[in-house]
Amino acid sequence: MLILTELHYHPPAALFAELLRADGILLEAHEHYRKQTFRNRCLIRTAQGVQPLTVPVIDGNRAAKVSIAAVEIDYRQNWIHRHWRTLQTAYGNSPYFEYYADYLHDIYVGKPILLFDLNLQFLRLLLRCFRLTLPIHLTTSYLPDYSAQPSFDNADLVTTRLPLVDRRDWLTPKAASKTADPDSPAAHSLVRPYPQVFGPGFEPGLSVLDLLFSQGPAAGAFLR
Repeated sequence: MLILTELHYHPPAALFAELLRADGILLEAHEHYRKQTFRNRCLIRTAQGVQPLTVPVIDGNRAAKVSIAAVEIDYRQNWIHRHWRTLQTAYGNSPYFEYYADYLHDIYVGKPILLFDLNLQFLRLLLRCFRLTLPIHLTTSYLPDYSAQPSFDNADLVTTRLPLVDRRDWLTPKAASKTADPDSPAAHSLVRPYPQVFGPGFEPGLSVLDLLFSQGPAAGAFLR
């Protein structure tokens, strides 16, 4: 099974519950950039509650449609420092923050020009954290419906006839306002409650970093 998805910035843990049962990942590389999505933001839990971390992009507010693969990160804003300080403050005392911190920090300070490249580097790291060796493929054009005409960068994917599960825009900060696909599992039900740094109660829908910093190598056991 191939999971078709957009690239996220530190996506919710539910995505990795889907990837645990996948044979590969097909990344949407030809969509238009969309604001206020997980493409350039994630949700973490701090002492003040759930907080978004947003990667600023150049001309992110312009009306013209921009390909996701061409969106550049705005380093005129000191967002790396803000994001890293927030992660340190929120998770510095968690059991596994130091275990992953250097790997994450190396990607940040590398300052990739494109949002797509930043997210892809983080995705590859997160797959290693979950010990997933899934092949990653890119779409070659945008199609609203891939069931009729596959568009892959690898012809072998067409000949193997792996079933394709479309999870584009399945995870969104505005999930509560979106009509659920009857064939799509509810994201919140794919992650079992685990001890979070800040409480009380369990907060679903957070970045997978929250789960990794709390549970480390055992994180996969909390994904259904």
